[in-house]
Order: sequence, then structure tokens, then C-alpha cells
Amino acid sequence: MNKMSTRTRLLKLALPLISEHGFTRTTLARSVLHLPTPQAHAEPLSDTAVSALFGHGTLARRTLIGAWMDAGLESMRRGADASKSVSVKDALHARLEYNEPVLAHLPEAFALLASPDSGLPPVDPLPALKHAARVADEACHLSADQSLRLSWYLKRGSLIGVYSAAELHQLTSPRSAHAFLDSLLSASSAIESSVKDVEQFSSYVFRSWAGIIKSRDIL
Repeated sequence: MNKMSTRTRLLKLALPLISEHGFTRTTLARSVLHLPTPQAHAEPLSDTAVSALFGHGTLARRTLIGAWMDAGLESMRRGADASKSVSVKDALHARLEYNEPVLAHLPEAFALLASPDSGLPPVDPLPALKHAARVADEACHLSADQSLRLSWYLKRGSLIGVYSAAELHQLTSPRSAHAFLDSLLSASSAIESSVKDVEQFSSYVFRSWAGIIKSRDIL
């Protein structure tokens, strides 16, 4: 088995372990314990092996976060395949549900993504925007609901704003996250107005992430 196929296989095995061990090198190291018999290891991977497969230092953690995000999009697709028809609303709710098992670890994971490897700014909102954009794009792609005639549903920027706000809310108030998403989806004119200015929205994401990181004393 080559390095790339081994890496892909172990990343998949690592995903269910995130809820217990977080987005950590430990999670990646323990993935080999869950290989099928007789391939399963008796001991976790060494730190050297983790670096060789997934990257040195925090790069390995970023690799795990990226794999988890990719799997989140795949979970949206599976939900759509199962139901044969999914609305934008259903797709966004499904993506929030995907977060739930690992919510305790998400602030630290997103803080890592928002922290550049070197230099400034100390908190970079671009990864959060890219993440929300991928979720919004997937929700639009999966939706086959012809009854959605409000123009803002077709505006990618609005959906990025909706999902970002709902996910940020979920980190601090998980019980009301789905109701909050519904309130945003129903307030179409307010949403469209609030995210029309990309620079203004980027500033909102920056302030939100910076506030979460500071309150959790993550960095």
C-alpha cells in the first residue's frame, strides 16, 4: 500500500476518534489501532510516523481538520442521496448536525485554521470564509427544491453569511443553533442586507473568531 492510500485510509479511521481525542496528533496516531484484523497495530503510530504521513507539527492537525471538513460535505451528499430531494435549509441543518459530536473541539480547531503559520494577521478570517463557502456551494448544488423562489437563496454570499453565523452561534449556544439557523433563513431581506458588503462580512467573521479565541484562551 503506498503512502497516499495509507494516509487516506488512516484519516478516515481517525474521524470517529475526534470526539474523544480532538483534532490532535494523538487522534492520528491512534487510527492504526482501528485497522481491520490482522492489519491493526498493537500500539499507536510513533510521532515520527505521524509526521511522515500527515505533516510535521501543527500541519498534521490541519490535515485532520481538512479531512473532517471534506467528510462533512460528503455527509451532506449522503443525506441528499437518502432523501432523493433536499432543500437548502435541510442541507444546512444536516451540516450543523455533523458538527455536534465534536463541538467541544471545534473552537480550538477553527482557531488553529485562523492562525497563520507565520507572520500577520494573528487571526485570519479567510479559512472560515472558505469553509462556509464550501458548505454554501454544496447546499446550493444539492438542492432540487423548485419552490425556493426567494432571490437571496440564489446568492451565494448570503448563504455563506447564514451558515457562518449559525455555526458561530452553535459554538456558544448549541441547543439553540438550529432555531437560530431557521430565524436567519426566514429573515431573507435582513440577511441579504447584512452580508452584501463582503468587506463588512469579513470584518464580522474576524471579530467573531477573535472573540471566541480570546474567550477560550486558545492561542
